[in-house]
Amino acid sequence: MKKNLALFASALFVALTLSACSITTPVAVSSNPVGPKVGKASGTVYLGILAFGVDVSIQKAAKNGGITKISTVDIQHDSILGLVDTYTVIVTGE
Repeated sequence: MKKNLALFASALFVALTLSACSITTPVAVSSNPVGPKVGKASGTVYLGILAFGVDVSIQKAAKNGGITKISTVDIQHDSILGLVDTYTVIVTGE
């Protein structure tokens, strides 16, 4: 009985530790042609309240990619057990 309980607890711990979710959502599209450049800006939030040095703006992503004419904007959200969330703005254009 103890052996089965320990095995179950270990399996549950591994499953929870390795569980993660990633979702990419389109936010905006312009009439500009899709260019070859991609810019990203990311920020991480811990426990839903602690964020350090986060600048996840469209302007920052465009600047990071050297983009002056924005074509598309996407937001990617990665979550690990809801404890660590990473948000990334992805901008494409010329």
